[in-house]
Amino acid sequence: MADSADRAQRPARRTPTPRHATVVHTERLTPHMIRVVLVVDPADRPDIGAYTDAYVKLVFAPPGVAYPEPLDLEAVRRDLPREQWPRTRTYTVRAWDAATGTLTVDFVHHGDEGLAGPWAAAARPGDGISFLGPGGGYAPDPAADWHLLAGDESALPAIAAAVEQLPPGAVAKVFVEVAGPAEEQKLLVRGDVEVRWLHRGRRPVGEALVAAVTALDFPPGDVQVFIHGEAGAVKELRRFVRLVRGIARERLSVSGYWRRGADEDGWQSSKREWNAEVEREHEGGGRP
Repeated sequence: MADSADRAQRPARRTPTPRHATVVHTERLTPHMIRVVLVVDPADRPDIGAYTDAYVKLVFAPPGVAYPEPLDLEAVRRDLPREQWPRTRTYTVRAWDAATGTLTVDFVHHGDEGLAGPWAAAARPGDGISFLGPGGGYAPDPAADWHLLAGDESALPAIAAAVEQLPPGAVAKVFVEVAGPAEEQKLLVRGDVEVRWLHRGRRPVGEALVAAVTALDFPPGDVQVFIHGEAGAVKELRRFVRLVRGIARERLSVSGYWRRGADEDGWQSSKREWNAEVEREHEGGGRP
């Protein structure tokens, strides 16, 4: 364990600086998916890069709390009690136009449940919001022989963005689990892209996705894999592609975006430990 002298020599952890954006348009894409288009302040415009899973963390103040602008997270955490600190929610960037600073984010909406969904439903042009980021780490590799993309509604924006960036002639197998037919969206596809919509109905989230992917007749060749969504289903599918199909870790982008029974605060606080456990199980450090 490090002593106090060691700790004193470590650089202070830097609090990221929030960016600010303004709502310019909202649209209900399906009964449970809302699109919010924002314009990022010119001085705050980020470099999204080529990642199709780029994400931002939206910053929400607790009810009844208003922060001075520009938002200073260090000052908030220094001057206000913890119950007045902001909460963040992570969302994939559906589209980014660097020329205009336009940021498009799609939200799954389940009525008054949650934090970001109700905000998106109530958002109107002129409303402002702060965000952190972006982050990201995946984009379709044009050298892959084929691509496997799978996820639930939470992963649909990233999957849609990836499908749109597949090079001409690319081969892809795409699986998206949604509640029912009304939640399907039209995806812009080119090349040899097969999109399968899986209707959950009354089944648990992820059950249909796991069944479909594990039943897939894998084409030959080098595959790049993107599997994101509910953590339990993602864990099953990671085990399948890694241990059953023998796909190298370097060809996987696999992440639990959320977990049944936990809000994002609870899930993010335990996600690192969960990921480490999955790594141990799937990479020979524990029981598969």
